[in-house]
Amino acid sequence: MTMAEVLRGIPLKTEIPAGLAGQQVHGLDYDSRRIQPGFLFFAFPGSRADGRAFAESALAKGALAVVSELAPPEGFAGTWLQVEQGRHALALAARNFYGQRVSLTGITGTNGKTTTGFLIDSILRAAGHTTALIGTIEYHLGNEVLPAVNTTPESVDLYRIFDRLSSIGGTHATMEVSSHALALGRVYGVEFHTAVFTNLTRDHLDFHHTMEDYFAAKQSLFSGSGSPPPRFAVINKDDESGARLRTGPQTQVLWYGLESDATVRARNVSSTFGGLHFEVQFGKLRFPVESALIGRINVYNILAACCVGFSYQVPVETIARGIAQCPGVPGRFERVDEGQPFAVVVDYSHTDDALRNAILVARSLNPKRVITLFGCGGDRDRTKRPIMGQVAAELSDYVVLTSDNPRSEDPLQIMNDVLVGLRRKDTRFIVEPDREAAIRRAIDEAQAGDIVILAGKGHETYQILKDRTIPFDDRSVAREVLRSVGFRKDQ
Repeated sequence: MTMAEVLRGIPLKTEIPAGLAGQQVHGLDYDSRRIQPGFLFFAFPGSRADGRAFAESALAKGALAVVSELAPPEGFAGTWLQVEQGRHALALAARNFYGQRVSLTGITGTNGKTTTGFLIDSILRAAGHTTALIGTIEYHLGNEVLPAVNTTPESVDLYRIFDRLSSIGGTHATMEVSSHALALGRVYGVEFHTAVFTNLTRDHLDFHHTMEDYFAAKQSLFSGSGSPPPRFAVINKDDESGARLRTGPQTQVLWYGLESDATVRARNVSSTFGGLHFEVQFGKLRFPVESALIGRINVYNILAACCVGFSYQVPVETIARGIAQCPGVPGRFERVDEGQPFAVVVDYSHTDDALRNAILVARSLNPKRVITLFGCGGDRDRTKRPIMGQVAAELSDYVVLTSDNPRSEDPLQIMNDVLVGLRRKDTRFIVEPDREAAIRRAIDEAQAGDIVILAGKGHETYQILKDRTIPFDDRSVAREVLRSVGFRKDQ
């Protein structure tokens, strides 16, 4: 493909030199380390580094030109193409270069994206499709599992995944679409067959600053950004922000929820530690579903996945089979079972709403007590810290406050922020900054019939400190603690 063809439709501030317009382009990248001869290098301004600093390196590796919204650095001798918006330019160039030959479902919202993605992918695979799944925990490409760098990759990485999926006969991709990705233009120009909205609660205000800006980022998935609006919108009817979403005139909306005015709703819900059983109602259509997932929040996730199945005209028997075949999602109310007489679960809940949901799920299982361990991440929205403390105190019988991923902040200062809310109630609590020691103290407190929730890190296998990142997995630590006090399931 020629340079003129790759850059078709991109607003350019500088003309493509006549001698380069017909030059063959062999690839695109924003990482100078991956540049090869015949590539275009896209240089972005960043919070940590300015892409222009790597332009000379890209040129030395054979880049045909540098594309950037910024002006070239002084003395740059290569071809510099200035555009209106760098990430938009990369997204459109990637679409031109790779094309999009797969049907795409995007999921946005504060909570539930990962679980909903796993459910949708399971339904599509049950329908016989070769699929890709892109999200927080990992990326799936056919039978291959790839590490997740970002919840939503950069646009050119996305199109590479779509291209590889198509090359192995794949037809459907499901992806979590984060508010960061929407605001930064990582999915600009990407065409969505179906867009899903799960809910909107306080999060990421360190990046968006206001809830209105946070909502506006989510809205862009449904109104279309550099591409037409999605053909189908699947929206949580019970979430007040869902009613505010504007959809395109040609978009068919499927509303899901537990209330009677939802298009697709759940009836006769039964939730136990063994999983969920309920009936899905869609107009006159009714069918039963069973799932290994637990709790009210997962009823919503399953309903959203059913709606996506409907948007692809998947038969209800296949939808039900896909839901039943979807195992528990790593780090989402995941049990750690060594035969102990109390339950230990690990959950990724790191917002006040997610923490509330996790504790309410535990409460719905009628335990004697709920013991909640949690912390708050550093270099993130500080306003949610006292709110999370208050939620834990209101809904738990005993709280262990500890460190999460403190990053550059002092863990003790983070915990002091949490204590403002935690102390508003008389709930018993302890403060233990060492997360491993805190897990031991939570488990030592547990008695038969209790549920211990280890909240915040979920599937993560590391802890980010000020000066280093260390291996740390709540599930592994909990298992080691349980075994150290005499429990062992394989005995």
